[in-house]
Amino acid sequence: MDFAPLAPYLSVIEIILGIAMIVLVLLQVKGSDLGGFLGGGTDLSGGVRTRRGVEATLHKLTIATSIAFFTVTILAFLALG
Repeated sequence: MDFAPLAPYLSVIEIILGIAMIVLVLLQVKGSDLGGFLGGGTDLSGGVRTRRGVEATLHKLTIATSIAFFTVTILAFLALG
């Protein structure tokens, strides 16, 4: 298949998905200090906990956005190559 005519559109979509992924990841990192980032934190459950409500939705949306981002990246690579 020839994706060359779609290359400019794929580039714009890739930029939008990249910005959306950055925003979604930053929204998920709430209340984490440097110790929690490095695995130290005060949480005694080992860092594993159940996501509920908005947090679960953000998690699923981040996964879907990252899959879409990598799919568009591969299509853009095929379009430019």
